[in-house]
Amino acid sequence: MTKTTASIKAIKRDLTGRKVRQLRHQGLTPATVYGHNFTPISISFTTMELNKLYAHAGESTLVEIKMDDTTLPVLFKNPQYHPVSSDLIHIDCHKVNLKEKIIATVPLEFIGESLSVKNGNVLITVLDEIEVEALPTDLPEKVVVDISVLTDIDAQITVADLNIDKSKVEVKNEADQVVVKTDLPKVEEEVVPEVEATPADVAATAQKTPEELAAKDAEKSAEKAAYKDEK
Repeated sequence: MTKTTASIKAIKRDLTGRKVRQLRHQGLTPATVYGHNFTPISISFTTMELNKLYAHAGESTLVEIKMDDTTLPVLFKNPQYHPVSSDLIHIDCHKVNLKEKIIATVPLEFIGESLSVKNGNVLITVLDEIEVEALPTDLPEKVVVDISVLTDIDAQITVADLNIDKSKVEVKNEADQVVVKTDLPKVEEEVVPEVEATPADVAATAQKTPEELAAKDAEKSAEKAAYKDEK
């Protein structure tokens, strides 16, 4: 099955800086295209189209920007969101050379049901993405991880266990790095409240100040000296 490349239309923009607010009020999202040996250009997308495409593509899927008679293969980078609407308010587009390998991060998608978890243990996800190197057209959109192999407390899935076409994609993570495992549930320790000691529980000498103890010692010494004089 041939892998299709997602595409989106864009237009060049002249507005920059604070003036891009005008674009956002028009339902447009500003963006910048940059790349190796490529002069950066300022563009804008229709916000609704960009939100929909980015939700699917993320930062690991090759996307074609169609602008006038030009088509630019890019990867999305550095998304910025509106704090209230969560719409994209700016995004970078990294232009790639389809004949040169690039390094990108690919998300992991966990599927299945773990017998170890069903038996009361806890699923611990160590990685939720991996770093890979491949031609832009060979980048996987995601890597599916089936956790049904986690049948007991000692089972784990490492990077080496991931289902990846290693003839096209090189994984940069260490092969023995753990991706997901199960562990015993934590048992909360019972907290015993501290009981404050009352004056009756404290030795009499412990209740006296250093000055009081010194005066008491001096009094005892004087009594001993007087007793000797009497003899």
